[in-house]
Amino acid sequence: MNKLKQWLNSQSFSDVTASVGAIIIGLLFGLIVLLITNAEQALPAFRTILAGGFTGGAKGMGEVLYLATPLILTGLSVGFAFKTGLFNIGASGQLIVGGFVAILIGVRGEALGSFHWIVALLGAMAAGAIWASIPGLLKAFFNVHEVISSIMMNYIGMYLVNMLVVEFVYDKLRNQSMIIKQSAVLPKLGLDQLTQGSSLNSGFLLAIVFVIIIYIILKKTVFGYELIACGHNPDASKYAGIKSKRNIVLAMVIAGALAGAAGGLMYLAGAGKHIRVVDVLAAEGFMGIPIALLGLSNPIGVFFAAIFIAYITIGGFYMQLFDFVPEIIDIMISAIIYFSAFALIAKNIINYFQKKKKRARKKKTKKIEEAK
Repeated sequence: MNKLKQWLNSQSFSDVTASVGAIIIGLLFGLIVLLITNAEQALPAFRTILAGGFTGGAKGMGEVLYLATPLILTGLSVGFAFKTGLFNIGASGQLIVGGFVAILIGVRGEALGSFHWIVALLGAMAAGAIWASIPGLLKAFFNVHEVISSIMMNYIGMYLVNMLVVEFVYDKLRNQSMIIKQSAVLPKLGLDQLTQGSSLNSGFLLAIVFVIIIYIILKKTVFGYELIACGHNPDASKYAGIKSKRNIVLAMVIAGALAGAAGGLMYLAGAGKHIRVVDVLAAEGFMGIPIALLGLSNPIGVFFAAIFIAYITIGGFYMQLFDFVPEIIDIMISAIIYFSAFALIAKNIINYFQKKKKRARKKKTKKIEEAK
């Protein structure tokens, strides 16, 4: 009981409450939109959204986890940068550059045999890391804000990848990248059969591994402590003997590697994913920002936030059973994302009342002691 009371008064509880509150408000806003659009079918449709992947049974839940895989990685990318005091808004560019390298190796590297998909994924991570290192270097040595430089790198990456796809791995008939070799496809490990023929593969298990690794780095290592300290106060870290410039670059490199891994896992899934030669930034990269906000940049929180977004997205797919356009779910997700931005505000409000309650309790205790 005492441990429960301690947790209820802890920072972790206020963090969880803030995120859950943002989700509830976003869902209620979505319900209002449904009622305005079609009051007669609003409640059944809303129940379908809440049912999410469960509407499709095991296959539906398999698709939820498949869809969540790249979102977990981009959320980790943005969240990791947040924790180190950086705003990695360039996850979209890092994802698409990493995805291209994965496809290039997947198409051209058949001689790699059973290591084909592993090399392709490592290549994607390396490409994402290199792409993110540019904003990191500009931030560390020239004090160029990473938001500006990473936004620029998003568009450079998109147009560069379009050019490289046409040059090296182009399917002219479909205006997209070629199909990767079967040896480059991520192994399914029976997960597709377990989920009744869904697209789920080992990429989801790898995403869990990345979550654990980032959690350990941030919470259990001196290196992680230095990165966080450097992000919060570079000047104080410098006087403490921490190499702030090096850590800024390393933080961006790790964030880029995570976003690159998201691109690799997405395009090596073998589920009909291709890079289309169009002037559109990868949405999965930008989704990492609200997922990191919703998960409060905690690796565990990011994991569940990504699954939640994927869950209601699949629920929105079943909205076609009613007289609603499929885009209605995009409005609902946008509302949740919008309100997730207020999670930090809600967190601060909760913290304020918790501190006020503690101060009142201390005053009361002090008066009792004085009376004695």
